[in-house]
Amino acid sequence: MNSTALQSLLERLFPLNRSLTGDGNRETLRILQEAIPDLKVTEVPSGTPAFDWIVPKEWRVKCAYVETLEGERVIDFNSSNLHLVGYSKNFSGVISKDELLSHLHSIPELPNCIPYVTSYYDDYWGFCVTQQEIAKLDEEFYRVVVDTDHFDGSLSYGEIYLEGESTQEIVFSTYICHPSMANNELSGPILAAALAKNLKERHTRKFSYRFLFLPETIGAIYYLSRNLNLMKERTLAIYVLTCLGDNRSWSMINSQSGQTISDKLAEFALRDSGKKFVQYPFTERGSDERQFGSPLVNLPVATIMRSKFGTFPEYHTSMDNLDFVNGENLAESLTLLDYLVEIHEGNEVYVNVVSAEPWLAKRGLARKNKENRFQESNEKLLMDFLAYADGNNSLVDIAQILKVSFREVSTVAKQLLQLELIKSKN
Repeated sequence: MNSTALQSLLERLFPLNRSLTGDGNRETLRILQEAIPDLKVTEVPSGTPAFDWIVPKEWRVKCAYVETLEGERVIDFNSSNLHLVGYSKNFSGVISKDELLSHLHSIPELPNCIPYVTSYYDDYWGFCVTQQEIAKLDEEFYRVVVDTDHFDGSLSYGEIYLEGESTQEIVFSTYICHPSMANNELSGPILAAALAKNLKERHTRKFSYRFLFLPETIGAIYYLSRNLNLMKERTLAIYVLTCLGDNRSWSMINSQSGQTISDKLAEFALRDSGKKFVQYPFTERGSDERQFGSPLVNLPVATIMRSKFGTFPEYHTSMDNLDFVNGENLAESLTLLDYLVEIHEGNEVYVNVVSAEPWLAKRGLARKNKENRFQESNEKLLMDFLAYADGNNSLVDIAQILKVSFREVSTVAKQLLQLELIKSKN
């Protein structure tokens, strides 16, 4: 998918009111199915146990507003779905300005933006507004209407499985539970769908790939509660995709140990792509790496981001919008993710099949000239590669040792395979 297609998808998905449950999530998944029809949607009934949790009731918003007693609306869910605190309960009545203020949320230091606030598991209603809107409230009383339903419905999540030659899986997980936030929400699912589409079009896949589109936290917990044993058996690496739509920086969160294949290859892909990036330890987690990396789960997870969630001023506000994220930024992030897949697919371990150094001259590659210097840098790279092709070092290991790119060592490996000087360890 090019930047134009990514931009179009972003604009279609942005207005939808996503939450832990609801029609906004279903419509999001339906639109993503247009891009990748392999996306399977599962509905999990409210009340279903999931480890220490249960799947919550479904939440539906009919209308929500605050108006003067003369009928002038001063806050309206229809103008921004961020205006209503997520999972707000029903309320209707005339209340004083002071009581209304106790139910309003704003960010004084960002007076022009609406914050994003949720109340998933509390019996509460509230509105989110700009500090400027609060300053304009000058009536003694206001009429408040919050017309919502909490009912036994279901939680929706999406899954794509692309079978490869191996049953070992590389998993990309993202979330679909934030209303109208472009970076913190939509960059992840859009890029996951685009990456799945690219993988679907590959002629061969060494590994199998799984893409998860989950409501954050409860979605991942539910999925693990039903699939943990299979994931422990098959998962080679998990990557959580989030906050990949801005153009300010790059970052990643390591696993608890910092030593998994996910840590290693995510770091290598960023570094080999020439990205300046920040590595955060697992103590800085905040998305579904919390679930995949928890002690009794302990799957090899790393989180890939541009600006890390919680570190940019637009985070969880109305400023995380279509001015902040665009198709060009998403296309650049997709290029990195495609490269990460390329590294996974090609990261073979090779073993030298010739004792001592091979005689390159008889294969048309003169070893040295009369001055005893390597004639071409490629010759030296060939010999250096062979020195480390010991059946223990992968291509990524050799690239790091020799301080060259993955594509350079991949090219050398193909050349040496043709010369029958190495073979795959497998």
